[in-house]
Amino acid sequence: MATRSPVQATVPPPGPELGVRGRTYRLLLGQAMELAADGRLVTVAEVAAAAGVSRATAYRYFPSRSQLISAIVGESLGPVRRFESRKTDGRERLQELFTRTFPRFRQFEPHMRAALQLSLEHWALERSGNIDEEPYRRGHRVAILARAATPLKSRMRKSEFRRLLCALSLIFGIEPYVVLKDIWGSSDREVQAVTRWVADALIDASLRVRPVKTALTKRRA
Repeated sequence: MATRSPVQATVPPPGPELGVRGRTYRLLLGQAMELAADGRLVTVAEVAAAAGVSRATAYRYFPSRSQLISAIVGESLGPVRRFESRKTDGRERLQELFTRTFPRFRQFEPHMRAALQLSLEHWALERSGNIDEEPYRRGHRVAILARAATPLKSRMRKSEFRRLLCALSLIFGIEPYVVLKDIWGSSDREVQAVTRWVADALIDASLRVRPVKTALTKRRA
């Protein structure tokens, strides 16, 4: 069976850092962060009004809702996307990733829920053939998890490593908050505890699969 590649996540162009354009960009993004803090989708027009600039100006920086929400999520989760562990053990690296990043997820949960809303809306519009703007794609977690789990790659087959990353993707991000909080009434602490437990169980299950034969084990055999 052919294996499909992960989708390419939406990445907004980097905003200007200096001068009037830089200040305007930071003003717009700051207002967008405040408006999205209640978890609802915001429009470029709303951000322009809140920032006191024209819609035309705002659209020059954020030409679509996809670009706007991508910038909001990038601002919220920048440290998560840049996370690098110095540990050499794959399990410890993943445990550190979950421990370090879930407080960030908790802090920016409303913004992540807004991104999920837009992703689901665009999925439905694409399916019906009615989408009229750039679709918002999620998927940065693929590279984040793959980087953290790198030491485990040599301990299992390529297909098994991919399966592990796919499974970890289910519990890394906003999805466990939606399921555990909205359905189970879980606290933030329980969300993190459950996801850590599931991550450990997934790693254990992956490593129980027959090990990959390395050149050394072949010589010993």
